[in-house]
Amino acid sequence: MVDVGGRNEVGLVGGMTVEPRIAVAVVTMGNRPVALNALLESIAKQDLAPDRIVLVGNGCPLPELPGLSGEVTTIEVEENLGCPGGRNVALARLREFGDIDVVVDLDDDGLLVDPDVLTRVRDLYAADPRLGIVGFRIADENGVTQRRHVPRPGAGDPMLGGYVTQFLGGGHALRMAMLDETGDWPAAFFFAHEETDLAWRAVDADWKILYEPRLLLRHPSTSPARHAIYHRVTARNRVWLVRRRLPLPLIPVHLGVWIAITVLRARSTGALRAWFAGFAEGLREPAGERRPMSWRSVWRLTRLGRPPIL
Repeated sequence: MVDVGGRNEVGLVGGMTVEPRIAVAVVTMGNRPVALNALLESIAKQDLAPDRIVLVGNGCPLPELPGLSGEVTTIEVEENLGCPGGRNVALARLREFGDIDVVVDLDDDGLLVDPDVLTRVRDLYAADPRLGIVGFRIADENGVTQRRHVPRPGAGDPMLGGYVTQFLGGGHALRMAMLDETGDWPAAFFFAHEETDLAWRAVDADWKILYEPRLLLRHPSTSPARHAIYHRVTARNRVWLVRRRLPLPLIPVHLGVWIAITVLRARSTGALRAWFAGFAEGLREPAGERRPMSWRSVWRLTRLGRPPIL
């Protein structure tokens, strides 16, 4: 293998492709033990066993899980760090091991229906050294994929794969070498838009994002608005996102577009008040490191169908 920064990386040895080593990371708040156990059983049934499994109890003790089999690294953190913060905990432990090339993140209430998901992930990464992110297709128990889960403008046929500008948090794979270059999840976001922040950094560093619908994660049909903090945090994080990642001339354009969209879509004055409170918080509070993407990346996102004003 090729050694990059102290860790073995996928490459060519003697003209042969070296297969990437796969880890699976799951973050849980401990409130869905039945679903989590079913997910772990579906991981155990994969025809390619992951090299590592990391299970993070995010502000909770981990429940009893009879579905655990083989060697699993369990971590319990005292405080709920949000989804991105919890995933960073898993990444930190994987870096300590130093023997993983690709991490697959799965929601704790998801399910791998097909036994060859990890094999397909391995083969995709082995075939393309610039593949940074692979997004899974998410469908409910009836096989229906929600429009918001199709990572393309227009939300057309969910079975149409290809290169995109976004990926789904519920099921995806990340190349560790990409994360070494772009940085990890924006933990301060806690919930909402953390995938976009990471995707924009990946595109700006010339990594590819692939939506592969053959990688299926079964997941209950839900609405993000079920979270009490949804409207406020979504608005706050959108402001933080553009303050961190967009060239200055695009920031007011992006925010203006989304103010208009939000007002048109609003179903209640209470939701609208919460959204604008979050918007003001995003303007007032520090957004974190500002690292705007290049205009070349703006054009690349636009050519892929989603200019970063949408």
